[in-house]
Amino acid sequence: MGIAFNLKPKNIPKNLPEDIFEEYDSKEVIFALKNVFEKFNFDVIFLESGKNFLKKVLKEKVDFVFNIAEGFGTRSREGHVPSVCEILNIPYSFSDPLSLNITLDKEICKRFAKSINVRTPYFKVVEDLKEIKNLKFKKFPAILKLKNEGSSMGLRLSSKVNNIEELKERCFYLLKTYKEPILIEEFINGKEITVGIIGNYDNIRVLGMMEIRPRKLKQEDFIYSLEVKRNYKEEVDYVVPPEIKEETKKEIEKFSLKIYKMLGLRDASRIDFRLDKDEKPYFLEINPLPGLNPVTSDLPIMAYKLGINYEDLIREILKNAFSRYEKFKNIKL
Repeated sequence: MGIAFNLKPKNIPKNLPEDIFEEYDSKEVIFALKNVFEKFNFDVIFLESGKNFLKKVLKEKVDFVFNIAEGFGTRSREGHVPSVCEILNIPYSFSDPLSLNITLDKEICKRFAKSINVRTPYFKVVEDLKEIKNLKFKKFPAILKLKNEGSSMGLRLSSKVNNIEELKERCFYLLKTYKEPILIEEFINGKEITVGIIGNYDNIRVLGMMEIRPRKLKQEDFIYSLEVKRNYKEEVDYVVPPEIKEETKKEIEKFSLKIYKMLGLRDASRIDFRLDKDEKPYFLEINPLPGLNPVTSDLPIMAYKLGINYEDLIREILKNAFSRYEKFKNIKL
């Protein structure tokens, strides 16, 4: 079993933002997965993403790649490792390159969602500093995000803006700092709900839903931002199941399954929504490589609150991945 990953570096170059590697994993995650796979009687090989991944996967006899690698440098970065696996005919976990690349681009993903009548906030994309001068946006408050990033990179409590002047100022900062396109989105001020989906093809189900509830901020001011995530024990409570109307849960489930199936996602994903004052859910984004830190990641936290331990969560993800390959279908975990 090869684990494909990107490890957070000890030191970040001074010319880069301090959260530039926020999506990368820590050694805690890699060794937690290694321990689980060894319990399943696999020999484990570490395959750090990048040029070394290419060298090592060609050199070692890897039967299966458990892919949590985020890649680096392009908006198709999450597709790098699975593309290599497909070229070399190596079975791997989670979604294929096309699905990973679509979901990483928030704009494209939202346009797909809208095409199947999934409600999503009004949005606009800014790609260049030259666009700021004549920038217009018709729905305030608004929130600004990096279009092609995840893990709340670039997302702070200050990312919510109330007028065009604040919007231009924040947009200028993000473009200057990260040198990436910005998604400006209507801010939906109700509850934040994340959904765990698991399975493939005709065997897809909602694992659970979790409300991310602020402890200190008013709900209408709350953003699940980087500073909140880094201090989550003090800032939020995780509520499973969420305290919302039954009809809202049903609509969230319907939206989640539609998106997952339409994009051809595989094995497991996490999908984020925000509710308005009437509890109508608005789709925000998808994480098709959900964080698997056994302590801090949303999907494992949700699983624990549903009575599913870390080993069983990984087992279910791996079973779904194995079910896609004839060679692995009958392996007992």
